[in-house]
Amino acid sequence: MSVFDPLLAEIADTRPVRRFGRLTDIGGGVLLAEGLAQWARLGDRVEITWRTGQTLGGEIVALGRGTVSILPEGPEEGIAVGDRVEHLGLNAIAPCDAWIGRVIDPYGQPLDGRPLPRGLAPRPVRTAPPSAARRRRLGKRLGTGIDAFNTVLPLVLGQRMGIFAGSGVGKTVLLGQLARGVEADVVVLALVGERGRELRDFIEDVLGAEGLQRSVVITATSDRSSLARRRAALAAMAVAEHFRDAGRHVLLLCDSITRFAEAHREIALAGGESPSLRGFPPSTAHQIMALAERAGPGDEGEGQGDITALFTVLVAGSDMDEPVADILRGVLDGHVVLDRAIAERGRFPAIDLLRSVSRSLPGAASPGENALIAEARRLMGAWERAEMMVQAGLYATGSDPLTDRAIRLWPKIDDFLSGTRAASADESFRRLQKVLEA
Repeated sequence: MSVFDPLLAEIADTRPVRRFGRLTDIGGGVLLAEGLAQWARLGDRVEITWRTGQTLGGEIVALGRGTVSILPEGPEEGIAVGDRVEHLGLNAIAPCDAWIGRVIDPYGQPLDGRPLPRGLAPRPVRTAPPSAARRRRLGKRLGTGIDAFNTVLPLVLGQRMGIFAGSGVGKTVLLGQLARGVEADVVVLALVGERGRELRDFIEDVLGAEGLQRSVVITATSDRSSLARRRAALAAMAVAEHFRDAGRHVLLLCDSITRFAEAHREIALAGGESPSLRGFPPSTAHQIMALAERAGPGDEGEGQGDITALFTVLVAGSDMDEPVADILRGVLDGHVVLDRAIAERGRFPAIDLLRSVSRSLPGAASPGENALIAEARRLMGAWERAEMMVQAGLYATGSDPLTDRAIRLWPKIDDFLSGTRAASADESFRRLQKVLEA
């Protein structure tokens, strides 16, 4: 990066022509403005200037004959009819290598108190994924530092997986472990709608200095507007695409898609869309699927890298059939279910192996490794079927050889699934083999 690049980026961002309109109607969370309809496009950004000199951003959510509907990015108190509205144009972000190791808001502004340069080429926060016919296939198995992901739930280059969990079952800690442990050139973290007090704890304690030095953290806390919360996920994907297009392998961690969908619901309803399934508008499915499709392997003919993505979903009461979970599960290459009962007895990560699957199998493992995975699942299934009888004292040893073996090996398998210090997948498989041969 040249020392002149920040200056060139500022010059490129200068608008030789500025277009203005005026607010004509305020109410119901949406503002109407005249004078911009001939230039405005759906999704463009605007800036409202109050008579007191304060400014407030907004996004165009609907277009009418001679008017535009604007959803503001903050509280409306103090806005008046006749206030000036400036058209800022395309909803874009301009990442660069200097963003690595930084904490940024969804609009590209630094949150860590240090100046942040902009890249020379702004990217729209919404773009099309690589051509489906030209995308590479999923790549090699990635080391993660976690035994369960190194073996029974492998993560491969370009894979997209979902982590489905309720609150308080270790989802955030798991994301931090993956951010530090997964093989990647750059990690992009989207924290959508997180509690403000948790941001610093996550960055300093969960992610740590080791994780932050190769990461770009983009966050919109729960007090931010629905526009900012939705944009956090979109901006993070655009940043990941920037590094992917430079030929790098990017690990994208998005927490959470549920809050992204809830933010989109607020915006869509304000724009006049009707609610349907459990209050979510029909466009929710497309928004989620379009975001997920942008991750994955790059175009094989463009020298692109890959985006390996992990999306978290908050499932209330472990309801895997609620709308957001159901939509996302259908477009991903696997899903990991975290179970509260497992967390409550102290095993972390609290993965429910029998309800989780990685669609990179069997290709991601050798025949011998696949045999070990199948045996581990078979034993865990036998234990789950017999668990209540064993605890009630109703099972008689010798009734079933498989169940006898599952009861004997269950503590060791459970301990193996809590392992988070594996140096490589080969080491994890050696440990698994020892457990199953005991």
